[in-house]
Amino acid sequence: MTAARWRDDAQAIAEWLRPHTGAQAVVAFQGERGAYGHLAIERLWGARASAMPLRSFADVIGAVRLGTAGYALLPVHNEIIGEIAGVRSAIARAGLDMLGEVQQPVRHCLLGVPGARLEAVTGVFSHPAALAQCRDFLGRHRGMVACESYDTAGAAREVAARGLRHEAAIASDACVARYGLQLLARDIGDRDDNVTTFAVVRGVR
Repeated sequence: MTAARWRDDAQAIAEWLRPHTGAQAVVAFQGERGAYGHLAIERLWGARASAMPLRSFADVIGAVRLGTAGYALLPVHNEIIGEIAGVRSAIARAGLDMLGEVQQPVRHCLLGVPGARLEAVTGVFSHPAALAQCRDFLGRHRGMVACESYDTAGAAREVAARGLRHEAAIASDACVARYGLQLLARDIGDRDDNVTTFAVVRGVR
């Protein structure tokens, strides 16, 4: 099955990736559990995958090259900000096999610690790409200062760990229960139809 035949078709990709044995696929992604890459892995593999969170895109590519992970999901394009710079070229330079692409819906939320209030938030943490996708919301709340983090879910985890009521994170609503946070605002992205396209890659066999 070629990549062109199942681009953006999560059901077809999931069927193609289904393991033929009882073993779980190890799938690397950039960020923490609850990030959009992790959500895409859950859509494609479900319980058949063991997700491997890693700090950077380079770490993800390295895990596949070394065989620590059998597959990886890497973001290559977003509907609001366009191409994710350098990712496709990094995949090509590493000599990885790009199996296809899948689109993951992106529904950004503002998350704070229990007891936080929207109007009291002054620091908003997230990945630079997520902050760029929420410019209108941040522009309407001029008391909020955007602060860059390495990941959406990572920002949520760090906000939860610090426990400061004037801090919040932009992340998916999957991070609410996972990190014990409170939903302060839902669907704060600049577009309701926002999606990120992830490349599904593996080492060359």
